[in-house]
Parts: sequence; structure tokens; C-alpha cells
Amino acid sequence: MLFWAVALFAIGFIGMEFATIFTNSLMPSLTQADDIGAISGTGFAFGYLGGLLALIIMLLFFAEGADSGLTLLGWDPLFGLDPEAREGTRFVGPFTALWFAVFMIPFFLWVREPKTETRPLHFGRAMASLTELLQSLRFRGSLSAYLASSLFYRDALNALYGFGGLYASGVLGWSIIQIGVFGIVGAVTAMVAAFIGGRADRAFGPRPVIAWSIVVLILVCLVIVGMTRESVWGLALDPASSRPDQIFFACGALIGAAGGTLQAASRTMMVRHTTPDRATEAFGLFALSGKVASFMSPALIALATTVTGSQRLGIAPLIVIFLIGLCLLAFVKPRGELVA
Repeated sequence: MLFWAVALFAIGFIGMEFATIFTNSLMPSLTQADDIGAISGTGFAFGYLGGLLALIIMLLFFAEGADSGLTLLGWDPLFGLDPEAREGTRFVGPFTALWFAVFMIPFFLWVREPKTETRPLHFGRAMASLTELLQSLRFRGSLSAYLASSLFYRDALNALYGFGGLYASGVLGWSIIQIGVFGIVGAVTAMVAAFIGGRADRAFGPRPVIAWSIVVLILVCLVIVGMTRESVWGLALDPASSRPDQIFFACGALIGAAGGTLQAASRTMMVRHTTPDRATEAFGLFALSGKVASFMSPALIALATTVTGSQRLGIAPLIVIFLIGLCLLAFVKPRGELVA
């Protein structure tokens, strides 16, 4: 059963990655170049809003408590789902599929693809085109620097998302409910910040937005590395008080805000490095650069945690990875560089 669950999750993840490539590639055809940043930020904001609404619906009407068997409203799961078999919680799979199906309807009804030359799929030709694009990167300094920069900072961001809850549990002793609220706070701030960041992107361009987002994430990592229930970088805290929890909730809010803005501005910067007729190819390369070293941050966190014996210090490598991404960003042209 576990094998099939993992296999189906992998298939769904592949589908999500492919869908993201193609939806991102439509951005250059949606509006004028100067408005891409606002559209990208608004798109991420609505994505986070949709995720929040879906989570709220699940918690209120379907997901049962482990002890009570009731939802947050104090009800039995809807549709006669058996709380003893955790059918309410397991309903998240069909519910997510339904959510995707319903909200893709407007996309298929109203989004128009740009008219481009269509050719039959030919695997050999596609691989040759990819090879040509990869070889051309040595002549495109801005694009190469940006792909390398995003490889590092996106990997660090994903690790921060993934290990934040583990840190809260292992270092601060948080319960599952507290970790869940922590995730909701991060999603709310990500929604708001992505919308505001999109406007900043339109006004100042994506590079400064990306740079400031990375700086915020570095500062958050510094706080996390130096914080326990007893102190923050030597400043004493009352371990019995809620102050350590409040500080980490603030860190979660900043992670969500900076992370949402960073993702939206990253997409805009990629648009500035391509043309509408090569957008799919470019965003495929962008997705590849984001996954090719996805093992790096988790491996370094595991290594640092093992060597130091501290989950808190295990976050330290992310600071270095973010700094590398920030330094490489200095070689990226603010207005981008077209993919020929």
C-alpha cells in the first residue's frame, strides 16, 4: 500500500511540474513586459489563497481529530466518512483532485495560447534543441548566472519550508496544532507579500525584489540558528513563557512573505530572459535547474545536524547557500537577456 501511495504521489508531482512549466510559459503572452511582475505576484497570491481555502474546508468539514473523531466544527466528517478509518483525512486526495478540476475550467475556457508554429513531437529533435540551449549558456552570462543563482536560493528556500516544522518540534517542542497554525500564518503572509511584491517588481524590477527577499531569509536563518527556548544569541528568554514561540511565529511569517515574493519575482526574471516563442523551453530549463541539485540543502542540513548534534545548528548551511545565490545574482542583468 505504501508503495502505491508513493508511486501515485510521484506521478502527481510530475504532472504538477509539467503543468507549471506550461502555465509559466504563457506569461509573456498575457500582457506587456512591464506588467509581468504584477501578474506573477498576483498569480502567486491567488495560489496561496486557494491553498488556504482548501485547507480551511478540509479542517472544518472533513479532517477528524485523532482523539475526538470530529472536525474543527465539532461535526462528523461529511458524506458519512468513517472517522475510525480516518476516511475524512484521507479524503484530501479526492478533494484535491476535484479542486484542480474545478479551477482549471476558467483556464481552459478563457486563456488563449499565442499562435506559434506547431510541429510533430520528435524526441531526437527535442533533445538536440535542449543540448544546443545548454551549450549556448556559456555565451549568455546573465542567463547562466541567474540559473545558477536560482538553483542555490530556491533549493535553500525549499529546505527551509521542509525543515521549519521539524525544527519547531525538535527544538521548541511544538505540537502538531502549533505547527499547523505556523504553516497557515506563513501561507497568509505569503499571499499578502506576493501581491505587494508583484507591485514592487513592476516598479523596480525583479532583481532587487529577489535580492531583498534573500536578505530577509538569511536574517531569519540567523535568528533560527541562534535561538532556543532559553535564549536568542545570548539574550536570555524565559523558557516557560510564550516569547520563544512568538519569535518563531514571526520567523514563519517572514519566511512565508519572503518566500512568496521570491518565487513570484523569480518567475518574472525568467520571463526577462526569454521570448514568447521560446518560453516553454526556457521555463523547462528553469524547472530543471531547480531540481537538479534539490538534494544539496537537505544533505548539508543532515550533515551539519549529525556533526554538531543540534537541529538548530543544522540550519546553518542554508545561510551559506542563500549567500551564494545572492552573490551570483549580482551578475544578472536587471533587464534580462533574451534566449535566442
